[in-house]
Amino acid sequence: MRVLMWHVHGSWTTSFVQGRHEVVIPVDGQRGPDGRGRARTWDWPERVREVPVHELGRTDVDCVILQRPHEEELCRQWTGRVPGADLPALYLEHNTPGGPAATTRHPMAEQHTIPVVHVTHFNRLMWDCGRAPTTVVEHGVVDPGYRYTGEHAGLASVVNEPVRRGRVVGTDLLLQLARGHRPLDVYGMGMQDLATEATALGLSAWTARLHDDLPQHDMLERLPRHRAYLHVCRWTSLGLSLIEAMLLGMPVLAVDTTEASAAVPADAGLVSSDLDALLRRADHWIEDPDSAREAGRAARRHALEKFGLPRFLDDWDRLLEGATS
Repeated sequence: MRVLMWHVHGSWTTSFVQGRHEVVIPVDGQRGPDGRGRARTWDWPERVREVPVHELGRTDVDCVILQRPHEEELCRQWTGRVPGADLPALYLEHNTPGGPAATTRHPMAEQHTIPVVHVTHFNRLMWDCGRAPTTVVEHGVVDPGYRYTGEHAGLASVVNEPVRRGRVVGTDLLLQLARGHRPLDVYGMGMQDLATEATALGLSAWTARLHDDLPQHDMLERLPRHRAYLHVCRWTSLGLSLIEAMLLGMPVLAVDTTEASAAVPADAGLVSSDLDALLRRADHWIEDPDSAREAGRAARRHALEKFGLPRFLDDWDRLLEGATS
């Protein structure tokens, strides 16, 4: 099958393109948000094909996966076909509602020809999708292999755009942690902004080490050297970096919001809304590396079973076949 989709979420797309379908990715001269083309920091197979925007009207596709509201109109303009009418379509929703919890209306809520595919059951529960058909395909992640050493007796966290997104991704919690004595490394995009913000807040005891926008393979090498992974997001969908950390064999500490409690079993770490409890567990693992290693092995076993690629790709095969039949 030939599937049209935009390069929006590189990590998620990296998992999707491991399947058997040919994927058409729009590209333009600027490689902007609507024409980014193939990933440059992830390894995608050759069946992911860039197609210039002006050639999409002459490109045969069997289905389109929409991920942002305006892509419905882009598809009409660039292919000459109407999603959900003369072109089978699915709408992939990556995120939790951006407005009030439980009452935010989904952009696709007023139609019934394009199913909305959520990546977590929590997201499906919270979005008001109106009369749109909905389903859930939980994440699948490419297995990076067991790499845990835990040689650095500290915590690692991955947060993208921590200043712009603020409390949503738990930036304030990272700043609180930075006042303490525990080593903390933060990875992601926008780390320079975070360093500036910490200075503005007068954190003279700022001790976190920041790693800005590393290539994926570098981050996967560095993360498992830390004793444990810390997930501080308050109101985001389930972060793929959390799943990757589990696959790497890292024990996990997570703020108990959204889908975290369903993703992390008790023997793999601690999920709690009590920050002090999370820090006590961190201290325990820092003092007892064998306990941390045991929890990390449990995390990997669970992640392989729940977030393995075979299940994920099979779920998407069934969805695509249903949409085009």
